[in-house]
Amino acid sequence: MAHVASSPAALELDAAPANKWAVAVAVAIGALLEVVDASIVNVALKEMQTSLGATMSQASWIVSSYAVANVIVLPLAAWLGHRFGKKSYFIFSLVGFTAASVLCGLSTTLPMLVVARVLQGLTGGGLLAKAQSILFETFPKEEQPTAQAFFGAIVIAGPTIGPTLGGYIVTNVGWRWIFFINLPLGVLAVVLCLAALPADGPLAAARKGIDWLAIGLLAVGLGCMQTFLEEGNSHDWFDDSLIVALFAASLVSLVLFVRRELRAEEPVVDLRVLGHRSLWAGSILSVVMGMALYGGLFAVPIFAQTVLHYTSQQTGLLMLPGALATALLMPVAGRLSRRMDPRLTLVMGALLLAASLTMLASMNPQTSGDDLFWPLIVRSVGTTFMFLPLSLAALGPIPRKDIAAATGFYNLTRQLGGSIGVALLSTLLVRRQAFHEAVLAEKLVSNDPMTIERVDLLTRAMMASGASAAEAKQRALWLLSGSVAQQGSVMSFADTFWLAGVIIVLFLPLVMLLGKPQRGAKVEAGH
Repeated sequence: MAHVASSPAALELDAAPANKWAVAVAVAIGALLEVVDASIVNVALKEMQTSLGATMSQASWIVSSYAVANVIVLPLAAWLGHRFGKKSYFIFSLVGFTAASVLCGLSTTLPMLVVARVLQGLTGGGLLAKAQSILFETFPKEEQPTAQAFFGAIVIAGPTIGPTLGGYIVTNVGWRWIFFINLPLGVLAVVLCLAALPADGPLAAARKGIDWLAIGLLAVGLGCMQTFLEEGNSHDWFDDSLIVALFAASLVSLVLFVRRELRAEEPVVDLRVLGHRSLWAGSILSVVMGMALYGGLFAVPIFAQTVLHYTSQQTGLLMLPGALATALLMPVAGRLSRRMDPRLTLVMGALLLAASLTMLASMNPQTSGDDLFWPLIVRSVGTTFMFLPLSLAALGPIPRKDIAAATGFYNLTRQLGGSIGVALLSTLLVRRQAFHEAVLAEKLVSNDPMTIERVDLLTRAMMASGASAAEAKQRALWLLSGSVAQQGSVMSFADTFWLAGVIIVLFLPLVMLLGKPQRGAKVEAGH
């Protein structure tokens, strides 16, 4: 591999690896661990809550702490790789993530588990971000769409595999093993990386000072923003003083960070790359895709467990076919990206994703797993055909010298998009359910003939089973009230899916601002 003296990125890997697919497998295992762990915990929260004696509100920090730490590291990963070397930093992240996973499994108190999850998030952010750059520097230009498709299958399928695997482990073994399972995989990944990755070259940035103030402002800004998004709904947003303080701290810190980085000669996060039109347009679409991918994904398991009364394991199995479809279709997306304008493929994928969300909006209490099979498959197809073309169109036209910084920012936007999507849709879910229940409840106290007739039918049925007239009437109203709550819940889920679909369609015109990469253009796609 040729060296370019003026490019720190080019100095990090000084020789081409003997087997590029050995490198791909090595970094893919590390990235898969991070992606799966971001979602595997969700299905085990109730068991953790009971085991550690915590409330559900307290247990939610097991998820939030990981997300907050992860989002802080993502934009810094490129700088950390430049400073310490990609191989060294990636292996350090692997060892740290594996050790933190074991600490999570050994935790006996909630604070201990939350601290371990923070360590997981801090090291996990480096796994995903650096796996991208290592993978795409390893493969020649003509094979990069294939390599990106291989990695994309992991990034998209991981959030679905997590709940499936987690549900099985929690049901059959115990929640601690969702963390212990990372130990053998982590050791395997470290061994493979030590053997397959080429040694780091000279590190041009190793002797330079560290802008601790900039890093501190970034950590406070993104940390407060992520916490604001994670906890806002449960604290009723701006009606809570803590949420207001988090929002203010995030806004002030990020403004000061941007101001400092734009004036810095060697910023820890190079924001000047946003001068490329395809990057800022693609980053906005990446936020939207993150909202649809993670926000839309979170609603289906909730519906399955609260309305359809599925267990964690049943919910995981429900989501599994979509993950498998993603893995199978990514190579197809890679081949299409070499033959078609990625912007056209992106539009096709977006429309399929929006169509799947409208299909999911028809879910009701009589919906079965078979009814959800095709909507979830279409959703996976749409997401697959958005992921790779969006990366190519957003990052392909950018000059090579700006790719590392652009990739870091692009990674961050999808992560934040997922958090924004979950926060937005969960808030909508709660408020629309209250609205629909209020509208339906009005008919219970009105002179609506159909309501009166239904109450009379239920009352007579109760009386026929031996209840007194007064008791039968009370039971009938109780049953009707439960029906109203369920119907309100179903209607609120429909609203969230419709909104997610509409958002995708509304932002599609931004595709016109994306660039068309040159054939064989080098791209480092993000998370």
